[in-house]
Amino acid sequence: MSEDINVLALVKGQERYIFLYDDKNRSQALRVLGRYASNPELSFSWYDAAVLSQKIRRTPPADAATPRFKLPQTSDNLWNEDLGS
Repeated sequence: MSEDINVLALVKGQERYIFLYDDKNRSQALRVLGRYASNPELSFSWYDAAVLSQKIRRTPPADAATPRFKLPQTSDNLWNEDLGS
């Protein structure tokens, strides 16, 4: 298991929101974004929560295998044409 820490930051004027989470606590980080957005005492908005939650969801876990190169996708029709079918 990876012990990497993910860092997510938002700067709004003079305020700084910095979120630290590991891969096993992604769902907890998402809940915190919602709690911050629902707090009227903070300038953190639902839009901020939506943007940051997208970043969390789109960032692959550290232990996910990263391909070294991208293989072209083939379709069944192309495969059959190459075989002379």
